[in-house]
Amino acid sequence: MFTLVLVLIIIVSFLLGIVILVQNSKGGGLSSGFAASNQIMGVRKTTDFLEKLTWGFAITMLVLAIIGNFVIPRNTGTSNASIIEDQIQNVPAAQAPAPAAQPAAQPAAQPAPVEGQPSAAPAQ
Repeated sequence: MFTLVLVLIIIVSFLLGIVILVQNSKGGGLSSGFAASNQIMGVRKTTDFLEKLTWGFAITMLVLAIIGNFVIPRNTGTSNASIIEDQIQNVPAAQAPAPAAQPAAQPAAQPAPVEGQPSAAPAQ
């Protein structure tokens, strides 16, 4: 259904662009070619027709955009969490990182001498 609405939006937008390009805001465009008064559609009627066609395509685009919003396929999962959060929570125990091993107890080390101070000689 969404694909159908998307195709209709593309077609209507293409037609709307063509109708707008045919019009000329200065009174030229398609309507300027009908100067004879014995034509079926006079200059004024052509302008009215193009204006009504423009409004019709614009309203159709608006309606299709609203319909498209309702038919967008949505993720129907029970969780609102992101996919990454779901993967972190569902990690098997074999893949979970092992806690770092504690190093064996070592004899207390003497602090390193601070630079610029003389080191104390070990007592004998």
